[in-house]
Amino acid sequence: MAIKRVWIEPGCIVCNLSSDTCPEVFEVPDGSDTAVVKPGVDYNKLEAKIREAAEACPVQVIKIE
Repeated sequence: MAIKRVWIEPGCIVCNLSSDTCPEVFEVPDGSDTAVVKPGVDYNKLEAKIREAAEACPVQVIKIE
């Protein structure tokens, strides 16, 4: 099933797992206390990497729809 939406809920511990796993979608801006989802990304081409990041997140705050 295609991913329509990706977001990060409060509670991110900035471990950099998301940005290391899928830098095309996730980033941690300098000085930020949370990872963010980059705007305008075609999730369909990166579905496996997004799901891998969500499943590996130690605090389970990466959500996909």
